Amino acid sequence: MTTHDVKTVFNEGMSFTAHINGHEIRMDTSTDDGGQDSGPSPKRLMLASLAGCTGIDIVSILNKMKVPFSDLNIIVHAALSNEHPKIYNMVKIRYKIKVAETDKPKMIKAVNLSTEKYCGVFAMFSAFAKMDTEIDYI
Repeated sequence: MTTHDVKTVFNEGMSFTAHINGHEIRMDTSTDDGGQDSGPSPKRLMLASLAGCTGIDIVSILNKMKVPFSDLNIIVHAALSNEHPKIYNMVKIRYKIKVAETDKPKMIKAVNLSTEKYCGVFAMFSAFAKMDTEIDYI
């Protein structure tokens, strides 16, 4: 079984720094919530992880299918529940990409493979949120 470890250290105020495989990610909360807004919030980092996970899958799959593409952007929109603990209960992933008209079915296949088979972060989100995807061709 593979395991992952992350060390997170308190900085000051409401700020923490996560140490992940030699990388540092500072987290904080907004000034409205008592922080200094010196880094993204942990919940928003979850959305970034989702975009990164599915994005890495998409690039890998398109490369294996020899599909040339450009201008790939992934926008994640998520709604929080009203009650504490406030969790994401609706998430929409919008892929914006430039591909040839003839390669659009391959992009659809890449998204489906990512969201249905490969992206573990998507699978985890699916356990607590309604998930939706959309592809915008530019």
